[in-house]
Amino acid sequence: METEDERLESMLIHEKALWSESLLYIAGVDEAGMAPLAGPVVAAAVVLPQNFRLHGVKDSKKISTEAKRERLASQIRELCLAQATAQASVEEIDALNIYQAGRLAMQRAVLALSIIPQHCLVDARHLDKLPCPQTALIQGDNLSLSIAAASILAKTSRDNLLKTLAQTYPQYGFERHKGYPTAQHLALLKKFGPSPVHRKSFSPVAKLLPLPLL
Repeated sequence: METEDERLESMLIHEKALWSESLLYIAGVDEAGMAPLAGPVVAAAVVLPQNFRLHGVKDSKKISTEAKRERLASQIRELCLAQATAQASVEEIDALNIYQAGRLAMQRAVLALSIIPQHCLVDARHLDKLPCPQTALIQGDNLSLSIAAASILAKTSRDNLLKTLAQTYPQYGFERHKGYPTAQHLALLKKFGPSPVHRKSFSPVAKLLPLPLL
């Protein structure tokens, strides 16, 4: 059975190949919040040092509890060389579509880094106007430790943002479901109608909007 140390080493294959080319600043980039019916999509970019081997770092969706994600996010921020989060708003999601809004948030996160990366490892897509070459990795949060770390930062940042939105719109329970289309959220959405932070271009929200006047 693979040990935790072996698992971490296996997730550094892409980083090690780039480090061997004397590229020190490799950014992992990922997003969170493509599927929810409410709130922005949030992305993170993180540059890890070559000695980074933090146990438990993996795809944020595979981390069992919110407390574990928060603990890992705090440690990643403490140990990394640079990190940044960014978002695309609900209005941008509705105007561009969720896929393009996700790409925009990821680009913004890279550009917000305090260090200019020499290469970006990006989860599953190609980004425009980056300051460096990039590699898109399908299921990158399972293949790259840098992308996995970014997924944790993006997920925790977005979850905390939805908790804040819950204070403004307490009737929707955002602090519990984080905007995802759970049965509870759909029932509350039907009861109260869409809020200003719901994504109007998403079908469960769109069908509850008033018909435009002719």
